[in-house]
Amino acid sequence: MAIATTNPATGETVKEFDALTSEQLEEKLQRAWDAFQSYRDTTFEQRAGWLHAAADIFDAENERLAELATLEMGKTFAAAKAEVTKCALGCRWYADHAAEDLADVEWPKPANASENARIFTRYQPLGPVLAIMPWNFPYWQVLRFAAPALMAGNVGLLKHASNVPQVAMAIEDVLTRAGFPDGAFQTLLVGSSVIEGIIDDDRVRAVTLTGSEPAGREVGARAGQNVKTSVLELGGSDPFIVMPSVEDLDAVVTSAVSSRMLNNGQSCINAKRFIVHEQIADEFTQKLVEKMESLTIGDPMEENTDLGPMSQGNGVTDLDEQVQDSIKAGARLLTGGERLDRPGNWYPPTVLADIPKDARAYREELFGPVALVFRARDADDAIRIANDSDFGLGGSAWTTDEAEKERFANEVESGMVYINKVTESTPEVPFGGAKNSGYGRELASFGPQSFVNAKTIWIQ
Repeated sequence: MAIATTNPATGETVKEFDALTSEQLEEKLQRAWDAFQSYRDTTFEQRAGWLHAAADIFDAENERLAELATLEMGKTFAAAKAEVTKCALGCRWYADHAAEDLADVEWPKPANASENARIFTRYQPLGPVLAIMPWNFPYWQVLRFAAPALMAGNVGLLKHASNVPQVAMAIEDVLTRAGFPDGAFQTLLVGSSVIEGIIDDDRVRAVTLTGSEPAGREVGARAGQNVKTSVLELGGSDPFIVMPSVEDLDAVVTSAVSSRMLNNGQSCINAKRFIVHEQIADEFTQKLVEKMESLTIGDPMEENTDLGPMSQGNGVTDLDEQVQDSIKAGARLLTGGERLDRPGNWYPPTVLADIPKDARAYREELFGPVALVFRARDADDAIRIANDSDFGLGGSAWTTDEAEKERFANEVESGMVYINKVTESTPEVPFGGAKNSGYGRELASFGPQSFVNAKTIWIQ
């Protein structure tokens, strides 16, 4: 795939970029290794100062940075500005909390320890970490790795998606201007074909990927062959369970549409499968369709736009094939379902119901503005449907029944369950999945602790 800025709203290629030569890549890898030798000895106070400075730049240049995200991957300008703001929040959170998360941990003395022995764990950085990041949240996905990793004393190498090169370079520019030393964070404008070689390089000590399940399998396997730490945040087909005890169905439907259409329907933790108790399924579905049909589709830079274009043309093609194949398999189309005839990458809000098990929509992640509705007989049936998936990233359940809350929290097979709230990614709370949605955790204290050597030290 070419490294280029192509406007998803028009299909116009705005700017193309040359991939790094092998010599240029070697220079950057060595620069990262050399930088780590001194960066690891900087203090938490120094790193926190640079991270606070980065947060200030994100705030001061919010609109300029947001425009790049809208231009390159098509999210609405309002959503892009909110994403840049979240990056500033994440920088400040780790600047203020990482030292505590990485403080020495003292352990009880075993019987054979001397009276004045000290036994503790010290967290030490690993070295250069390769981050393979996606286009859908082009700033936040990177900063939710970079902020805690830099605070832990690691240095970062970013292989960003090839359709967001200007965002990738903007992130490096922000961190450089904030004061981080030369080589502490570098963008690698390279194609996917060189990733294995980078993982194999002895100077690269760990890898993290946010992306598709196939990509995660390849990267995780390569890291395993090299016995290197890896964190994988992969796809999701999150359930959104609605039970009859909810008091305000209109508000739940509003949350359902908001979650499904977040980022033009292109988020791993979008609600995708709406599992509704049969007592309220007809009413919920009718309201859902009406709400989806009322959304304004248009220029992502316009303030009143609810749904912008999908990021890539092949994404539209793939999504439409999934929808059409599912309809042929017996799924019922309630609205949408035909790609829009206009320049750019446009797909309408779409709702499918009565989805048979052999339909692609039942098993696969639909990464675009398509909602899937399932009917459940009771809580047991809702949990069964929710868990009948290879994915297990997040999920939400809406009920006022205390017993149901406990059951959904305990029995839905996922890395995250939100009760009476849509899922989200925020620095204060751990983030990660189960099953084929990946392994490892990001954010909260897991962020800075993901790429460290937890060294046990016993001083007798």
